[in-house]
Amino acid sequence: MDKLKEECGVFGIYGHPESANMTYLGLYSLQHRGQESAGIAVSDGSQVRLSRAMGYVADNFDESELSSLIGSIAVGHVRYSTAGQSAVENAQPILIDCSHGQIALCHNGNLVNAKELRNELVDQGAIFQTSGDTEVILHLYARSQETLVENAIVESVTQVRGAFSLVLLTEDRLIAVRDPHGFRPLALGRLGDASIVCSETCALDLLGATYVRDVEPGEVLVIGPSGMKSIKPFPAGKTAHCIFEHVYFARPDSYVFGESVNDIRTELGRRL
Repeated sequence: MDKLKEECGVFGIYGHPESANMTYLGLYSLQHRGQESAGIAVSDGSQVRLSRAMGYVADNFDESELSSLIGSIAVGHVRYSTAGQSAVENAQPILIDCSHGQIALCHNGNLVNAKELRNELVDQGAIFQTSGDTEVILHLYARSQETLVENAIVESVTQVRGAFSLVLLTEDRLIAVRDPHGFRPLALGRLGDASIVCSETCALDLLGATYVRDVEPGEVLVIGPSGMKSIKPFPAGKTAHCIFEHVYFARPDSYVFGESVNDIRTELGRRL
């Protein structure tokens, strides 16, 4: 292993008629965060469609493929294998259909209690399709007895520990979640009437979107037909940003954790 492989890129957009094309461009700008696989899931309000494959974004999604992904809500992912083998079954988004309806999940980070939770779920009869840690969240979600989707999401994410910046897609909502320490970045932006969440602001720049703010540590942000709703289910904790975002992972023209990557790198060099 000749370089660090600890980052992925996530992107989500709500309320854009060309959401698949916007997600393609967003992932293209985040390609430096993951070059093993890429995937896009799109909802037209009643059905979620998924396309994912190994390799680069530009190689996986041509005009024909993107035209088949119809809808105004989309999420996308570029992956380096942080947990689980580098194989198409571990590519994201991961899409399931359960009692709460269809949901697609993209994850940047690592869950430190994934093995423990996975063993418990397997003992209870769960069948896993991937070898990564992300699928644990979906099993917890599917087993939730909460009637509201957002409550089921809150119940599932509050059971996991570690670094997680998530974008989730249901038939009619886009949900962004950041772990209570804020280990990994997740930015919120606007493009006209559309809302965007992404790992780095360089994705917003490519689309001509405006940076609004970061999704806050411990925040569950639900974007849907009724507007935007912020839920903060985690107890207040100490913020702990991943330093490698500034020194290695992020593009120099991005802002992560609310600060210019280029400015931080320049200052780090000055101090050294």
